[in-house]
Amino acid sequence: MKTFQQFGLVLLLALGLAACGESQQPAASLDPVAFHDGDECHVCGMVISDFPGPKGEAVTAGGVKKFCSAAEMLGWWLQPENRGRDMKLYVHDMGRSVWEHPDDSHLIDATSAYYVIGTPLKGAMGAVLASFAEEGAAQKLAAEHGGRVLRFEEIDQALLQQAAAMQYGAAHEGAMHEGAHGEHAAASMDHNEHAGH
Repeated sequence: MKTFQQFGLVLLLALGLAACGESQQPAASLDPVAFHDGDECHVCGMVISDFPGPKGEAVTAGGVKKFCSAAEMLGWWLQPENRGRDMKLYVHDMGRSVWEHPDDSHLIDATSAYYVIGTPLKGAMGAVLASFAEEGAAQKLAAEHGGRVLRFEEIDQALLQQAAAMQYGAAHEGAMHEGAHGEHAAASMDHNEHAGH
């Protein structure tokens, strides 16, 4: 009987120590992580480094979801099934980065960022949002390139869809305009060739 009691006591002590060890585990970090060549967008599957402009990431205790643009991340986060999760959202501070290759050492909290929407700047497909830590830098970009400055809480799905349609329309018109010049140039070349014969 005494052996059984000793075994029980040892078992209780072991369980107690195991429980103590678990409570001392550090919480998972929700800090931003760097983007790497070959990282794919969580939404569209495209290679993130193939596109200019600010990227986004959602960091949870279970891992990181990376996005090819700030707009793509916000569009994902705005889905009802993603909003209730315990996570931190990050975007590049374009006030401290170059547009073509944003600097991962300047990832900022997306919920406190300033966003410029409606510029002609190129990015991944869909809406292009330029993200900034400081309002002054966002206002400067909007003044230089057009667009308007928004806060995180002002962005919704309707706004992103409207911006994407405008972005697509501008790109489509530009391609049509270039195509018309190309056809005109080809017609002029054909005319000049026939005139020389």
